[in-house]
Amino acid sequence: MKQSKHTRRAFNLAAVVSVAALAGAGGIVAVKAQQKTLKLGVTLPLTGADADDAAKIQHGFQIAIDEANAQGGVAGYKIEIVTYDSGTATAGQYDPAQAATNTKKLISDPMVVANLGPEMSGEGKAMTPILSEADLATITPSSTNPDITNPAMAAQFKPKGRAIYFRTVTTDAFQGPFMANYYTQVLKVKTIYVLDDSGAYGVGIADSFQKQAAANGIKVLGRDQLNPKEADYTTVLTKIKGLKPDAIYYGGVAQAGVKLAKQAYDVIPAMIKGGGDGVQGGSFFTGGGFPAIEGWYSTNAGPHLTEDAASAAFVKTYTERFKSQPSDYSITAYDAALVVLDAIKRVAASGKEVTRSNVRDAMQTTNLKTLQGVISFDENGDIKDRTVSVFQYKRDAKLPVDDYTHQTVYIGVAPQS
Repeated sequence: MKQSKHTRRAFNLAAVVSVAALAGAGGIVAVKAQQKTLKLGVTLPLTGADADDAAKIQHGFQIAIDEANAQGGVAGYKIEIVTYDSGTATAGQYDPAQAATNTKKLISDPMVVANLGPEMSGEGKAMTPILSEADLATITPSSTNPDITNPAMAAQFKPKGRAIYFRTVTTDAFQGPFMANYYTQVLKVKTIYVLDDSGAYGVGIADSFQKQAAANGIKVLGRDQLNPKEADYTTVLTKIKGLKPDAIYYGGVAQAGVKLAKQAYDVIPAMIKGGGDGVQGGSFFTGGGFPAIEGWYSTNAGPHLTEDAASAAFVKTYTERFKSQPSDYSITAYDAALVVLDAIKRVAASGKEVTRSNVRDAMQTTNLKTLQGVISFDENGDIKDRTVSVFQYKRDAKLPVDDYTHQTVYIGVAPQS
């Protein structure tokens, strides 16, 4: 039946009166309308060669946020996530230019009080000066290039002077040398050839590895840079074959790393091969596959967590929800989100307004028990724990071929000297 204009107006007026009465009686509607919300950014390369590892990190963030919201939020605030993809089809992996664009979008939203990410150091270098100007802190569970938090490079990466880039893993200033020590002390390598993928992370970790390897007495027979967009690395691999080093070390991530692994299996199958956390992850595992990645050594810039008893509940939640195995960086991502949530809670409890600056200050003073242990930061935003873990890919025919966690054998903590 068609309502007259007068009938509709009477109904609308009655609705307004009812809402006002309810609000006056108990404030129920008013409270719902004014529900407090805060936003956290998530910036990860969800497109391209890095997508598998980025998704595992994203899931770690999500579990922490969902758990907080299920318990009523943080200090009365519901936490919303604003996600930006820093991977592009053009780059085929993470794209620093896209990361910078995304960061500008983040800082334009006043409800965003902190950011979770990035995954890659190339993203971090592009993002950090922008974050610094806006006093918007970020926390990364996997980015390890030390330049970003190096006080000597503060003018470039944190022009406002205050720490803005926090980490729940250590840096390549430790990860690269620790692997060089492992090559020296455990693998007994005497000669090496070094490769990198030209990215901020790859160059940095290869530099730190090479410097320590040379200091240990390993003879560096040469170094080359791989273009991640090129398809064929056989020329450099044939050169390496002719030089006959004991081992190669690759600094870089999956886009070049997957091709390197497959082609190295054909050209130098018996040679010792290894890299940093750029080859310790699902993107390298699924892209390279067996037998190409068999025997590769890798590191994580933190403790091995997925098989730790303290992480059992998280691993169970993750596998049931996402039908896949988490990585160690899923857990450092979960812990990173806990750091931000804890900072928000402490700011609110202090009676201060929950602003970007106040959240940043609270993050700086973090002393929080997490799945990986107690997290605290130095004045530069780097985690105080310097643990580096070593792994090797070994095919176990009894396990599903895609069971990344258990096809990767944990060897132990890398020697420090």
